[in-house]
Amino acid sequence: MSADDTYPAYVVEEKGKPARLRRLTDADLPEGDVTVDVAYSSLNFKDGLAVTGKGPIARRLPMVCGIDLAGTVSASGSPQWKPGDEVVLTGWGLSETHPGGFTTRQRVRGEWLVARPDALTAEQSMAIGTAGLTAMLCVLELEGSGMTPGQGPVLVTGASGGVGSVAVAVLAKLGYEVVAATGRPESRAYLGDLGASSFVDRAELSEPGRPLQKERWAHAVDTVGSTTLVSVLSQIGYRGSVAACGLAGGNDLPATVLPFILRGVSLLGVDSVQCPTDVRAEAWKRLGADLPQDLLAQLTTARGFADIPRLAEDILAGRTRGRVVIDINR
Repeated sequence: MSADDTYPAYVVEEKGKPARLRRLTDADLPEGDVTVDVAYSSLNFKDGLAVTGKGPIARRLPMVCGIDLAGTVSASGSPQWKPGDEVVLTGWGLSETHPGGFTTRQRVRGEWLVARPDALTAEQSMAIGTAGLTAMLCVLELEGSGMTPGQGPVLVTGASGGVGSVAVAVLAKLGYEVVAATGRPESRAYLGDLGASSFVDRAELSEPGRPLQKERWAHAVDTVGSTTLVSVLSQIGYRGSVAACGLAGGNDLPATVLPFILRGVSLLGVDSVQCPTDVRAEAWKRLGADLPQDLLAQLTTARGFADIPRLAEDILAGRTRGRVVIDINR
């Protein structure tokens, strides 16, 4: 691709308005020391909000959407990277403060990049993407808090979504008894194939209840937040932990301190946006080892660049399942 060529990108130009397909040139690229030819991206809930204009994701305009990208370094002023290197980038403000991956070329800061794991193709790395990385970060936090197999069931809320699906698959591979919370009965067979041993209807968790309820779960991964997270905390066993990483149900937390001071429950916040590079590298290494590739294929759907606007609506409406990979050149 020459510097004079144009290439497509989904760009948010007005606050509260859907992204539009625009043609960009290298003159439109942001500051950075590494240029990446993007091969794949992925679809996340945040992408749905950005592309549809239904959430205040972009903090400055215009903004290229897409919080993930995988591709090949085409130019580099960074000592860490050289042309031809295969790289992955998730988080670091892509689509918020820095143009993102829904384009065929992007310029970024070299310290944000991670080498694509040898065990994963570029497409597989985006099948994992921010959602899968977040799921593994949750597992790492729970392990650091003392979670081991045999302590009791581990609950995953929003289990049929991107984070939840990967969390179910990884936890099951590691030998945990996984309980999947979902509001879609038709997803139970899919979640069972990923390794869930039993299920709970999300409605059981979404309604406010007593501050302390029956101890049902040893630990949990919560992707929902709000009253669901409150219910999960009230049902965690003594000295159990909850890794919280999402707010699909809301960003409020109408809880009491009782689970924390009477049962010693730990609430672990998980951030994948500015997560340190060494932690990211460990998470990607673990994903290459602990996420079975046959299950990764099962929870992944590949779609083309032109499908992004429709897919953005679908993920907000809960019509997607697992992970959606965007083939930028398709």
